[in-house]
Amino acid sequence: MKRLVLIGAGHAHVEVLRRFGMRPPAGVELVLVSPHPDTPYSGMLPGWIAGHYSRSDCHIDLAPLAGFARCRFLQTTCNGINPDARLVFCENGRTLPFDVVSVDIGSRSPALETPGAVENALAVRPIDRFMAAWEEVCRMAIAGRGPRHIAMVGAGAAGAEVVLSMQHRLREIAPALRPEFELIGDDPDLLPGHNASVRAILKRVLDARGVKLRPNSRVERVDRGRLQLHNGATIATELIAWATGASPSMWPRSVGLATDDRGFILVNDALQSVSHPGVFAAGDIATVRSHPRPKSGVFAVRAGQPLERNLRRALQDLPPIAWQPQRHALALITTGARHAVASRDALAVQGNWVWQWKNWIDRRFMRRYRISD
Repeated sequence: MKRLVLIGAGHAHVEVLRRFGMRPPAGVELVLVSPHPDTPYSGMLPGWIAGHYSRSDCHIDLAPLAGFARCRFLQTTCNGINPDARLVFCENGRTLPFDVVSVDIGSRSPALETPGAVENALAVRPIDRFMAAWEEVCRMAIAGRGPRHIAMVGAGAAGAEVVLSMQHRLREIAPALRPEFELIGDDPDLLPGHNASVRAILKRVLDARGVKLRPNSRVERVDRGRLQLHNGATIATELIAWATGASPSMWPRSVGLATDDRGFILVNDALQSVSHPGVFAAGDIATVRSHPRPKSGVFAVRAGQPLERNLRRALQDLPPIAWQPQRHALALITTGARHAVASRDALAVQGNWVWQWKNWIDRRFMRRYRISD
């Protein structure tokens, strides 16, 4: 009996569980290690913030999915592994020997790298912590004690989506509050990496909603109710949100796995560690050495099928099969209300129909993992 341990319940791993459930591997014990009973789908987070979805709409219940896959589910955090001795160390004190291990733990917020941000800012990652804090903000707003000024650090797609979703929700539940919003980014322009047409559309939306955009504004320090910028300027605010990309967990580098220069697990075209062939990784925590891609849920979802295939092959002592992630991905960026913008290469379209399209895609994705449906 060989043991496969899945560390984390990211988008790629839930697909691995689904496929193992449909075709169980013979002679394999499957173990999932994840700290929460459910796992969020990041694509629906802005819609939840805006009030379009319930929590259950955008979370996958792990116990039924694990049961379907004949997988033992340990609800605990992984503190690290010994890739040479092939051991997984859990926060609850358990040590799990493995034959093959796969890591899909997502990423943490880069807010940890800015002085004062952890103590004084609300990071979008980890999502569960953000959701609990946002629910409290909404309760305070309904009671008339909500923030009058909100600053979002991060002017990429995530920052723009989240700030517009926050504004939409607060306008619905506390119309008298009318807080001011600012969107603060390091880069010279909004949505770096997207085409000029998409940036122009989002700028028009931000202008129409009264959201102030501050480009070329790197945050150097966060104090309670105040942002200190690199140019000496300060921004006084009552709520600081943070959505500035992705940073890796600390343990992959510290345990001796090969990583890229930022600390993400370096894998080959088969999603296999370049330093330890018994270790696989996918999603935000991994960097495909030959084909680096943005840290995005779109790429994580697509990695599920090739990861499952190569985990099966590794358990059978067969060589893995190379996989090349798509070069470009369609981005569907919501704007608070049931309206969205589609972005891919030079494509830029917008409308309520784009939101309906995204809603259909997201709900179809979630139905794949609802075992009781």
